Amino acid sequence: MKFVDRINELETLDNEYRKEEAAFVVLYGRRRVGKTALINHFCEDKRTIYFLATEENEAENRNAFKNLVAETFDNDLLTESSLNSWDPIFKVISSESKTERIILVIDEFQYLGKANAAFPSIIQKIWDTVLSKSNIMLILCGSLINMMTSQVLNYNSPLYGRRTAQIKLKQIDFAYYHEFNEKLSLDEQIMRYAVTGGVPKYINIFQDEEDVYTAIKKNILSTNAFLYAEPEFLLQKEVSEIGSYFSILKTIAAGNHKLGKIAAALEVHQTKLTSYLKNLIDLDIIEREVPITEEHPEKSKMGLYNIKDNFITFWFKYVYPNKSLLESGRSDFVEEKIRKNLIDNHVSYVYEDICKQRTWKLLSDSLMFNRVGRWWGSKDVEIDIVAYDSNGKDILFGECKYSKNKKGLSVLDALKDKSREVKWNMENRKEHFVIFSKSGFTDELLEYAEDNHNVYLRTDT
Repeated sequence: MKFVDRINELETLDNEYRKEEAAFVVLYGRRRVGKTALINHFCEDKRTIYFLATEENEAENRNAFKNLVAETFDNDLLTESSLNSWDPIFKVISSESKTERIILVIDEFQYLGKANAAFPSIIQKIWDTVLSKSNIMLILCGSLINMMTSQVLNYNSPLYGRRTAQIKLKQIDFAYYHEFNEKLSLDEQIMRYAVTGGVPKYINIFQDEEDVYTAIKKNILSTNAFLYAEPEFLLQKEVSEIGSYFSILKTIAAGNHKLGKIAAALEVHQTKLTSYLKNLIDLDIIEREVPITEEHPEKSKMGLYNIKDNFITFWFKYVYPNKSLLESGRSDFVEEKIRKNLIDNHVSYVYEDICKQRTWKLLSDSLMFNRVGRWWGSKDVEIDIVAYDSNGKDILFGECKYSKNKKGLSVLDALKDKSREVKWNMENRKEHFVIFSKSGFTDELLEYAEDNHNVYLRTDT
């Protein structure tokens, strides 16, 4: 599997490794996002002990860890020891670190805390009395976000305040998508990204297929495919009542983004959804979005709930509602439905997110901003991108068009009309406009942009 991006994360890890004292890094994120690949890439030329915890009981994990450490350091005494404590194992590692820097990775750390609720306290004591005084870089890695948060990151955790760095690994931005396969056209990259998102595992699964529809049919729609039941696997260990969460995600994927509409579609009171939505936000699966110019987002009544993950959105649009058809062998029928509306019903929305990512590239001496997002008002006016400088005068309005036709002045004029609905700094602002278009622009609009330097036209996203 090709290793792509992770520049900032590698820099953080390298800074921790170069410290002259012990380091304690917490690395967490959803499954398949590339945590283990990041660790392996970083550690490939360094002395490392990598331990993968399992869902077995504590004694089994401790014995496996003991044997790994004994084998690593050729320590016969440790091999023959029968231990009911973790301390002697860590003391061996600490002793060995006197002569060289050692990286100790405990992957799927949350399983140890699940096997023994007191395990975070055990590690806290070991860190305070042994590891913090050694030449060790400790990396605790985990995939179950709720457990990692409660066991390691929360204020109430015994390990709170011990870490020297933390990395919440997110999906790879579209800007790096081409590095997985340099042969893909920009359009092919967008189509695939709309389904796989920035999850390296999914991206690599799609690599060998000639087009996105073939990849979908082979890797998602087949009941034996790797990704057929992926969201079930992702959520089943994070939440109980998985059916309730699936109903909410299906409802959001169907286009119901306001709390009231979600509740109405599910025929429940809004207050019954609060805890479910909060959990999905904490799990980084959905987000609550408000118009970017809102001064108090947490109090805004304009909030919309969106699924953050392209693949999960795709799955709840096209797989989950059609499971009966797929289970009965009618994947061809579902595939045809996807072919008919994938672009209009899914890819075009993902294209907006891609453009939002790329908006940051427009920063310059003549255009400054520190906030980027969407905007909508009470009059059903929506603007795909609004970026502004909260400490200055610049504001940028953007439109994203994923279609086969070149875009002309009418698109810019419509954008200017909508921009008047945004009241931010109305009397004292410097307006800019950007249009992203997959298929380019008319000569008339190109000439206009040449003469008006506050208008930006982009086809390369």
